[in-house]
Amino acid sequence: MISDGHKGIREAVLRSFPGASWQFCHVHFIRNLMKKVSRKRWSSVSLIVKESLENPSLMPLAQQALIDNGMDRAAEMYDRWSDSLYNYQSCPQQHWRRIRTTNMMERLNYEVKRRTKKVGAFPSEKALIRLAGSILMDMNEEWITRRKYLRIEDLHDQ
Repeated sequence: MISDGHKGIREAVLRSFPGASWQFCHVHFIRNLMKKVSRKRWSSVSLIVKESLENPSLMPLAQQALIDNGMDRAAEMYDRWSDSLYNYQSCPQQHWRRIRTTNMMERLNYEVKRRTKKVGAFPSEKALIRLAGSILMDMNEEWITRRKYLRIEDLHDQ
């Protein structure tokens, strides 16, 4: 499961999906990290931070770069979240780019919101569910036939 660092989501994953791992979305991690770093200083550490999210062996270097630049609170985030930043690497490598963030889910939510907003007021709850269901079916068909988001076959080969 992939999400932002919301405590309730993490707890729900552990409770509802025993044995499942939880992945901290890298985009959300970087956003949270940037809140603890001034914009001026971000450029000096951004490259090593981004590289460290792809390569766990670079985490100590990223932490040290943050500490050297006086960003101790940002460096502490690695300690707090280190166990959930690299869970995506247990899947086939060709999937890593897509499953380390919540971009797929956020894009799906955006599309449902965009299409339902155009309608405005729905005559009934069933009408809303029908529209949302058809949007989800369209997206699923697009992912299966046109542009495969993930190749499920790769998971079976592992």
